[in-house]
Amino acid sequence: MARSVLLFLLAALAEIGGAWLVWQGVREHRGPLWVGVGVLALGAYGFVATLQPDPNFGRILAAYGGVFVAGSLAWGIVADGFRPDRFDYLGAAICLIGVGIIMYAPRG
Repeated sequence: MARSVLLFLLAALAEIGGAWLVWQGVREHRGPLWVGVGVLALGAYGFVATLQPDPNFGRILAAYGGVFVAGSLAWGIVADGFRPDRFDYLGAAICLIGVGIIMYAPRG
């Protein structure tokens, strides 16, 4: 389970970081180098997802969606000074509970 959680965190770093770099390059006019590095990071996300021990693509991507929600809010706090409200936190917590159920519930 620890390896799986670490891979989810690494995937979040690659995908959210990549999307943020593209955003900075385009919306904040930082240029094509930012966009290019962002695209590479987004590609790296795709490879990291394949390292999850569970063999089911749908399960991995569905669970990662919850990690993405919580990770995006955290990234916004750190990188952009975003201040989530209680509903943001509640929604992220619900998503992470869903991740736990999808990924780590005992299956027969």
